[in-house]
Amino acid sequence: MAPNFKVALTLSLSVTLCFLTLSLGDKGKIAVYWGQKADDGTLASTCESGNYDIVFLSFLDTFGCSRSPILNLDAHCGVKTGTPCTRLRTEIERCQQRGVKVLLALGGPTPSYSLCSADDAKVVATYLYNNFLSAQNGPLGTVSLDGIHFDIQSASNAHWEDLLQTLYDIRQRSTGNSFILSAAPSCFLPDPVLDTAIKTRNFDHMFIRFYNSPVCQYSAGDASSLLDSWNAWTANINYNASLFIELPASPDAASNGGYVEPANLVTQVIPYVKVSSSFAGVALWDRSRDVKSLYSNQIKPLLFHSTIKLASVRDI
Repeated sequence: MAPNFKVALTLSLSVTLCFLTLSLGDKGKIAVYWGQKADDGTLASTCESGNYDIVFLSFLDTFGCSRSPILNLDAHCGVKTGTPCTRLRTEIERCQQRGVKVLLALGGPTPSYSLCSADDAKVVATYLYNNFLSAQNGPLGTVSLDGIHFDIQSASNAHWEDLLQTLYDIRQRSTGNSFILSAAPSCFLPDPVLDTAIKTRNFDHMFIRFYNSPVCQYSAGDASSLLDSWNAWTANINYNASLFIELPASPDAASNGGYVEPANLVTQVIPYVKVSSSFAGVALWDRSRDVKSLYSNQIKPLLFHSTIKLASVRDI
């Protein structure tokens, strides 16, 4: 009796798809930005929600070129509230005890930061290490955060590679005190601000912003521009860095578009990007919008289970 090649092929493809589903099951981390809105809730409640693996304290948005560094968490602590941010130390520790990574986000949309020279970058790097990464007393108290996140949007492109390299060198010299170095480049490649820093290959994670950039974001039910950009990024980042898709948690979180409905994310986007070995999860701007939209609640159970339909497999 001749072998049934149709059955054999079907079984082979079924096994392959099952293997892909299982092997990609750990690619479901969620990150969120916290600190700019009172509706964020407390940092402790953010971590205790169980929805997030990474929280960015947003932002240290004044620094460099002889400026006195300013930590802007004014929705929760600081000059505007009259409450010192050192009170966050115990909440940060509670987050870390739950396994949630807490990183300091540099920059953001304000124009009050830049670096004037390589030496200036070294000064800023030393400040960051001493005040946020080494358990010495700083604006958040005696904390040792899990890393530094470059969310550089409104500054010159000069000397970010120097800041990154200095932090990387400090990490290499520090015994028993490792920390994460990450960035949030625009989906447009090359990123106009961080491209030189990215080329140092010193970032551990990149949270690619697929919003407020019409040329490379999701639009009107069409994921093709987003996926084309994702493919370009995965081809460009040919070293061991993990990549996240960063999205607005609600339509009003991005003035220039890029919002993806949760159901569309898990059917039109995640099944394709999960194929890449560098895919690590989704980041959301920001916690206050997520509290209202419940975006993370909707996608978290599905990040682990979104699969690829045979009729629409890409890049396998």
